[in-house]
Amino acid sequence: MRKAALHNLGCKVNYYETEAMAQLLEKAGYEIVAFEDVADVYVVNTCSVTNIADRKSRQMLHRAKKRNPQAVVVAAGCYVQAAGEELEKDPAVDLMVGNNKKADLPRILEKFFSGRELEQEEYLMDMAKAGWYEGLNIHKVTGHTRAFIKIQDGCDQFCSYCIIPYTRGRVRSRNPEEIVREVENLGSQGYQEMVLTGIHLSSYGADFGEGGSALLDLLARLDKVPGVRRLRLGSLEPRVVTEEFAGTLAGLKTICPHFHLSLQSGSDSVLKRMNRHYTAAQYSQVCGILRKWFDHPAITTDVITGFPGETEEEFRETEDFLRAIRFYETHIFKYSKREGTRAAKMEGQVEESVKAARSDRLLAMGAAMSLEYRKSFLGQEKEVLLEEKTVAGGREYLTGYTREYVKAAIPWDESLKGKLVTGVFQEMLTDEMALIKLL
Repeated sequence: MRKAALHNLGCKVNYYETEAMAQLLEKAGYEIVAFEDVADVYVVNTCSVTNIADRKSRQMLHRAKKRNPQAVVVAAGCYVQAAGEELEKDPAVDLMVGNNKKADLPRILEKFFSGRELEQEEYLMDMAKAGWYEGLNIHKVTGHTRAFIKIQDGCDQFCSYCIIPYTRGRVRSRNPEEIVREVENLGSQGYQEMVLTGIHLSSYGADFGEGGSALLDLLARLDKVPGVRRLRLGSLEPRVVTEEFAGTLAGLKTICPHFHLSLQSGSDSVLKRMNRHYTAAQYSQVCGILRKWFDHPAITTDVITGFPGETEEEFRETEDFLRAIRFYETHIFKYSKREGTRAAKMEGQVEESVKAARSDRLLAMGAAMSLEYRKSFLGQEKEVLLEEKTVAGGREYLTGYTREYVKAAIPWDESLKGKLVTGVFQEMLTDEMALIKLL
């Protein structure tokens, strides 16, 4: 029996696909082992969202070959789509498997091991021509209490800094019946929280010709699946959040009041250069809608500092905007030039030292606002899904998350792992974690 080891880089969609590939290989007779072990096949599901991600992908591929020079090293995913010609020349890479070809991995390996030559179209395709959703699915979840469910692939937004529409292709949605069946199966196994994810989740169903109702219809169906207590949404396009959208979600018992709305900048002029399709005022209105329909929801976001041409005045507009909205968590990224995008060719590239200084300012502000949000729960009664052991101050705790994704802890009790409990927030153990008293 051949041994296979898989390593994931990048987003939650990649994570789901890595799980799916592992289960396909297991079904084909492979023994799945840890990536640190000696294996016959190493699969690295790569990321290419930035040049740094490209470098990490190359490092992991070379690390695999170094671990076992006789092993077959497979590069899969977005970096393959972005740099296929480069990888063809890399002696550490034996096989490539592009996006929309991952479901074919066992067959590709079988052909490789039999000595038959692979045609390029068998493992790599032009994603601009990918007009169907790839049939990947999972029947179990490894090492986690919650399950990530991929429901959509591709993106039609073409933000000026992003390579993803070129590596993932256009919007393609998964059949709702398949999603429901997968969630039903995982729910029957005891998984109580499902996280819906996609490359551009808000576009789910756009290719069905059903307008904007497909995502809401799917959520309404999943809300009724036995055993599922929580539905959490991945990143949402701000424009999808309307009064109707938020009101419908608020009427579903399983929806977690945790919304990630990618911002990128609080300056309208920067948003325009980024080819983001909203203004700061429109984004602010969306946050108001969520806060109208949900009680103290967790709103999180992404921000890029040092985008080409960003002036000090534009940065201050972003700073002021973040201060006004008061996000639960703000993920700050220094702009990284990504070859193949329009932004990489823009004039006014910002110096690294300026990017770093601006990033530090926003990180400090974000940390303070995050602690403020967490402290607002002190004295309140909340439901927590307990998941894993954590050590703080030399003591062991069992930790988990509220529906708002605020981390909470109880003294270690292995019997409660994977359980939904209710407790009162008592005190902050750390800036990121609160101690609760069970009711």
